[in-house]
Amino acid sequence: MSKMDEELKMKIMVVDDEVDLEQLIRQKFRRQIREGVYDFEFAHNGLEALAKLIEQPEIRLILSDINMPEMDGLTLLTKLKELKNPGLKTVIVSAYGDMENIRTAMNRGAFDFLTKPISFDDLEITINKTIEEISSIWKSLLEHDQLISIQQDLQTAREIQLAILPKTFPPFPGRTEFSIYASMIAAKEVGGDFFDFFMIDHERLGFVIGDVSGKGVTAAIFMAVSRTLIRATGIKGVSTEECMNYVNRLLCSESVSCMFVTVFYGILNTANGEVEYVNAGHNPPYILSNNFVQKVEMTGGTILGCMDDFSYGSKKIQLNPGDLLFLFTDGVTEAFNTREELYGDNRLVTFLEAHSSTPIEEIIKKSNQSVSDFSAGVPQSDDITLLAIRYHGQA
Repeated sequence: MSKMDEELKMKIMVVDDEVDLEQLIRQKFRRQIREGVYDFEFAHNGLEALAKLIEQPEIRLILSDINMPEMDGLTLLTKLKELKNPGLKTVIVSAYGDMENIRTAMNRGAFDFLTKPISFDDLEITINKTIEEISSIWKSLLEHDQLISIQQDLQTAREIQLAILPKTFPPFPGRTEFSIYASMIAAKEVGGDFFDFFMIDHERLGFVIGDVSGKGVTAAIFMAVSRTLIRATGIKGVSTEECMNYVNRLLCSESVSCMFVTVFYGILNTANGEVEYVNAGHNPPYILSNNFVQKVEMTGGTILGCMDDFSYGSKKIQLNPGDLLFLFTDGVTEAFNTREELYGDNRLVTFLEAHSSTPIEEIIKKSNQSVSDFSAGVPQSDDITLLAIRYHGQA
């Protein structure tokens, strides 16, 4: 029996001081009791009912008389309401014509009522109707619990994902040849964008930005795999094209659900400012130099994880002291505003021209703010990731 079946197993408590009622109910519903459709428990007043409810919390339906010694049905209803258990329902029984007590019972939370003398056919219909309502409520409660569990898992996944991305800035204290800063703002609990950077040796800095297809947990897992493979391969010191060729073959052999990732991977020689890079289907970065913004040339590379026999080629650019390399994912340029206009490359270039001399941490934060201001009133639909590197040259 599944957990849900156990939760929905129906137990009915009959609360009435008439001693003959138990025998009549057991006789009337003997087939349902034998087949396990109904499971009855009996109490003779409200106090006894409350005690049994504590002992047997699996009781889902209470069929209670109003007039009883020690604690009557109306008082019992008040006590049951204090339990705040939406999956527990009460059907009240009263004398025919006793509308005042029936109205009081309904106001105190009774789900339905029956009048004496009880028609057992009517009782069975009422029980079945109430069971349907209880089953629906309990299924909703279980689904809510499952949703809460999923949300907690997603929060944990988000924390793990953020933990694997660099978050300490400046990351290389004492290195004066360059400065670096990055941020990732996920559109959902977990994202498919990533960035990373690492020292390959004393002179060479590897850096990467990527954007996985799709959203949610699947994209986040593929993001973690892609980032780990690129770091583990790049840190060996191989060329950018060798790194992309190797990672692409691995991703193609292991990829599921047609997942792929766009990547820009570069290696900065901190001694002379030369950058070797491969663009695997990613948005081309920009170089900011003396208030001039220039787009970095593409290398003819396609996305990773799609064609295992594709051969990637690399190119080189030269950074002069003071130049800034600005990398981003399409969550920036494809952000919409309330008029369904795109933020776009032109708006990004205009922003960069106005901030070419801005410190890298500030330019990343202001860029995020610029996109946020532009798309105010429209929910973020894609991850937004930025990475900036400023080359300072040798001291």
